[in-house]
Amino acid sequence: MKVLIIMGSESDKPIMEESQKYLQYFGIEGEMVVASAHRHPEQVRELCITAKEKGFGVVIAAAGMAAHLPGVVSAFTSLPVLGVPLEGGLPGGIDALYSIVQMPSGVPVGTLAVGKAGARNAAVLAARMFALTNDAIAAKVEAFKQNGYRI
Repeated sequence: MKVLIIMGSESDKPIMEESQKYLQYFGIEGEMVVASAHRHPEQVRELCITAKEKGFGVVIAAAGMAAHLPGVVSAFTSLPVLGVPLEGGLPGGIDALYSIVQMPSGVPVGTLAVGKAGARNAAVLAARMFALTNDAIAAKVEAFKQNGYRI
């Protein structure tokens, strides 16, 4: 399985490359796409409704400010969605954090920390999910743990 990483803006790439770096450590293929829930809603919809058939098992969605992208992604897919709030609005990204974590019942988004820590942890959490059915990834997760949670 692969991980689809969707971000709302090109300027989010330096942060979300942290997810990609950690996924590579665990031996998981990740594909990064810039697609805004506001500027490219049809592209986001298409990515989400075809993700499972394209071999994706988890979607990491990152956005700042109003941060609607993770919630929109969750509405369009039944795959696990991990939301990474990014700074850009209120100090510390608190607006994005609240927007992602406060999803209505039935449309969950697993919400991580703001910024790089959240991007890294989204990849680690995806690896832990895949480790349930993949022994090679499980071994890498255990090695990561034994190394003090560092790659």
